[in-house]
This record gives sequence, C-alpha cells and structure tokens, in this order.
Amino acid sequence: MSESGPGRIGLFVHPEAARRESFRAACGESFDRLTLVDTASAAVERMARGAVDLLVLDLAGCLPGDAAQLAALSMLVRTRNGAPTLVMCPYAHTAWLPELLAHGPLQYSILPLPAPQLRSAVEALLRAVPDAQAAARQQLLDKERELRDLLTVQRSVQRAMVHIEDCARLAAQVCAALCSFPGVRHTALLRQRAGNVTLLAQESRNHLDLARLLERDDDLLASPVADVFPPLLAVRSGEPVLLDAPEKMGDPALALALHERGVRMVLALPLPLRGEQGGPVLGAMSLMFDRAPQFSREAFACFNSLAQSIGSGLAMSELKQQNEALAARLAEMATYDALTGAITRRAGEELLGAEIRRARRYGIPLAVIALGIDNFRCVNDAYGYPIGDGALRAVAQTIQSRLRASDTLVRMRGEEFLVVATHTGAAEVRRLAEKLREAVAGAELPGCDHVTISLGVAHVAADEDAITVIDRVDTALRGAKRAGRNCVEVAG
Repeated sequence: MSESGPGRIGLFVHPEAARRESFRAACGESFDRLTLVDTASAAVERMARGAVDLLVLDLAGCLPGDAAQLAALSMLVRTRNGAPTLVMCPYAHTAWLPELLAHGPLQYSILPLPAPQLRSAVEALLRAVPDAQAAARQQLLDKERELRDLLTVQRSVQRAMVHIEDCARLAAQVCAALCSFPGVRHTALLRQRAGNVTLLAQESRNHLDLARLLERDDDLLASPVADVFPPLLAVRSGEPVLLDAPEKMGDPALALALHERGVRMVLALPLPLRGEQGGPVLGAMSLMFDRAPQFSREAFACFNSLAQSIGSGLAMSELKQQNEALAARLAEMATYDALTGAITRRAGEELLGAEIRRARRYGIPLAVIALGIDNFRCVNDAYGYPIGDGALRAVAQTIQSRLRASDTLVRMRGEEFLVVATHTGAAEVRRLAEKLREAVAGAELPGCDHVTISLGVAHVAADEDAITVIDRVDTALRGAKRAGRNCVEVAG
C-alpha cells in the first residue's frame, strides 16, 4: 500500500511506450493502480469502467497544429468535471494550456521535469484536502485577487498605448505598464522585420539588461541562445512559451544569469501583426517573474489579449509613422524639383508672396532675379536630353553655391529660374546677378561646351505683388536675351 492511501488510481496518456514506462518508473509507487494508455479514446474507455483519482496528460511530442488531438484531450478534461487532472507540457509549446483550461480546472507542470519534482506534483494532487470548504474559500479569494491584478495591468497597458504617434515611446510605456503585474521583474518587447529581431524596449526592476544577456540588441536570432530563450522561441514559432524554471532551457550559463537576477519564470507571447493568432508575427512580449505561479485560464486569456492589443498598437504606430514619412516625402516632392534641387514654381510663388508681405511689414528691401540658360534647346539637340539634364543640374548647383542662406532658388519652367533675394537693394541685386552670370560662364559643365545664362533683375516696389514682380523681371530677362545673351538687364 502506498503513502497516498488505499485505492489511489491513476491514468496516464501518451502515444509513446517509452514515455509511458518512464512515468511508471517515476510515479508508479504513488498509485495503488496505474493504467497507461496511448490514446484519448482508450482513456475514455478506462474512465467509463470506474473512477480515476488522477488523470495525467503528457503533451510531449504533440504537434501544435493537430486540432483533432487537441479536441480529444479537451474532451478528456471536460469529462473529469473538476476531478484532479495534471497536464505536462513542454515549455516551448504551451499554446494548448489555455485551450485545455477552458474545458475544466487542471494543474500543469512544465517539461522537462525531473522525476522527483514530477512525483511531488503527482502526490500533491492525490493528497486529500483536509478542509474542502476552507480550500474553496481560499481559491475564491485567490481568484478575486488575480482578477484585480489582471484588471490593473490591463488598464495600465491601455493608458500606455495612448501615444501611438511615437513607436519607441509607446513600447517603453507598455513595458513599464506590464511591470505593474505582481511578481514581474522585467519586461521587454521584441520587433521582427524581414527575419531580423531587435530589442524594441525593456523595463527592468532587477537590473537585468536583455541586450547584455543576449550579447546584442539587434539580429537577436543570431544569439547563441536563440533556440532556447523563450521570447525568441515565441517569435520563431508564433506560439506562447512558458518557462517555469530557467534551468529547463538546458543552457547553464543563461540559467545562472537569470537566477542571479531573481528570475524564476519567463512568459513570452508572440505579438500578432494584425491582432489575430496564427497570422504573421510582429514580434514578442516577454515577462520575467520572481516566482512561478500557476496561471489560470483568465490569466492566460488576459496576457494573450494584451499581446494582441500591443501588437495592434505597435503596428498602428509604425503605420502612422510611415504615413507621416510618406506625407513629408510627398510634401518635399511638391516643394523641391527632383532634377535641380530648386524649389518648384508653385512653392516659389508662395514664398515670394510671403517675402513681399514681410518686406512691406518691416520695411526691408527685397529683390528678384530671373535667369535662363542661353540656347538651351541647342544643347539638347546637340548632346541629347541626358546631357541637357546634367547641364540644368550643374547650372542650378553653381548658382546655389553662390547664393546666401537667406536666398532661394526657384525653377520656374524648363531652363528658367528665379532667385528671391531677401534684404537686397537695387544695387546689390545687380552685383549678385553679375556674380551668378560670371560663375556659370566660368564653370565646366560635363559633356557639353560653354554654357551661359541671361538674367533680368528687379527691386520689389512697395505696392507690388508677386505676379507683377514676376512679370517685370521676366520682361527684363527677355530683354537680356534680345540684347545678345550672357548679360544682365534691369527691369524698368
């Protein structure tokens, strides 16, 4: 007769004979009778013949995508009606735990599990409860406390996700919010892009630096512990990973480093890209605990919901930043001419109007210069459009290099440009125009012969608007071309 008392009956389920015999060797003495079966249907038949004090389900070797096997095991849990059930689950494949918990209460142990610990878990479940009512009251109190804690962390994360316009700030605040859950000593968010996993943010209450632990903060899948470390496993598999003892990873150095920081359990969940399980993975959420509690169905559901919300929030934040970058790029394209780097005509006319109003308000001088490349059509005909484009670009760069920081170069049309020269009087603008003409005439332009420009200059009168000034300076430019080109004409 065993210490567990008379009539203690056990039922162990696993398809492999070696696993069944291993369980018998470790825990057979804890039972008066132990039945080993290979399928869920065989377990149902056995339970139909008589009561079973403890059902043990070993998930080692189960394929996460095997829906039929999950359904069969879920039925077994459901038929127990709350009777003691132990589920043994590999730490790298814990996705089935929340599913099984949804069908009835159970205890779980994370594999690999040494024989003495397995035997202790089995005997604890077989041991009679001294005061069932007191135990039920304590369970109710524990459940109420857990639900309060879950609600608190859920609200904290929701508050942290308000600032979605800044992805880095969002990630940092989420990590800080996750640390509000009891026992959590370190949190981290990992981001996956094109197969490269980076450390997006972390919050530490135990002086643990994940980048130092993994010896990098970028390309984390290249870390020596990528095959055993829960957050990286969660990214690679797209499944939750629950590690209740660091030594179970099989990496002594990593386990020691975690133990030194007081880490006793790690929960890692994938961050779904579109808030849906089974789809593309954005990254992973990691929580490190200073204790190893048994999570309830509600706890698993809460953490899974948080992972989905965080994944959606990060995706929205990144999308918002991409949209803002695209909008800025479009604005830049609308403002700057791609070939020459000068601002576009529309932007230039708006700028000139604003400068005219400013000059009028503060009584400061303002001048404009219209310039065009002489015989530019001949350049295109003689050398081709690629050379012509190169000449345009080189002329614009030459002019830009001679302007002050306060001056603006505008591409008006084809080979014609406008210079808006602030704080510039009539005499100064004439000198500036001559300097630009000489600079272009002396420049060596790749692929074509000597290139010159003609220029018209105008000082903006107090009562002029942008259209009037542009008309005047254009007329002066035409006059310079009629006068023989490569010269400066002052507008009348």
